[in-house]
Amino acid sequence: MMELTVNGHKTFCYTGGKPFDAAKPTVIFLHGVLNDHSVWILQTRYMAHHGWNVLAPDLPGHGKSAGEPPESVEDASAFVLALMDAAGLAKAALIGHSFGSLIALEAAASAPQRVSHLVLVGTAFPMKVSPALLDASLNHPEKAIAMVNTFSHSTLAPPPSTLGPGTWVYGSSKALMRRVLASNPKVNVFHVGFKACDSYAGGDAAMAKVTAPTLFVLGDADQMTPVKAAQSLVRAAAHGKVVMVPGGHQMMGESPDAVLVAIRDFLAA
Repeated sequence: MMELTVNGHKTFCYTGGKPFDAAKPTVIFLHGVLNDHSVWILQTRYMAHHGWNVLAPDLPGHGKSAGEPPESVEDASAFVLALMDAAGLAKAALIGHSFGSLIALEAAASAPQRVSHLVLVGTAFPMKVSPALLDASLNHPEKAIAMVNTFSHSTLAPPPSTLGPGTWVYGSSKALMRRVLASNPKVNVFHVGFKACDSYAGGDAAMAKVTAPTLFVLGDADQMTPVKAAQSLVRAAAHGKVVMVPGGHQMMGESPDAVLVAIRDFLAA
């Protein structure tokens, strides 16, 4: 792990258990709303131990990172490019889940020459959030956490799952979300993140500017970002590929090996 100063604030980055080496090809993993770097634990460790330099940041104001949480996808994408500057990276592969997928997309559109590969996991455009869920994230966050996790998982304890056989993915995901929410007592990062997703209007225009090969990793039982909700981006991708994996929206936990294989094979091609 390492800490970088980005826009004047401490940013925590997980490196997959290997020292950071900017000379290697680099992959940056971006988490979604009310998550942190740990949702990528299997994928980051594998890539770091198989020739890749890995950075998995906690977004500003989340987890172990300081700063104001980004209020828009555009603000968050600017953070990613500033993170690359701070790490001395001219180019990197970007992998994002959910909110993180929109951030990666916007960054790849803003600076196409700096993105070698783009992987969008559990993505959709538009990524609308229901008014009831937006309200609950602000006024009844514990209720919203339960709602999100119900919609995000297709089963409760799939083998082998991320942390080993029998992991309670539903319960561990709820615990993570509570922990990330509590990590910032000044700002409700839950509501801020959902508002950023809901208000993002630039997806199709951004995809038209992307020059990097693009992989869509979509869950066949995803209720948060259903497969059909990604199709406008799929159609707009100049160099796009789709891989379907079993599971719901939190597919890195429910189908960790399938997600890893999709990413590994795409980056190796």
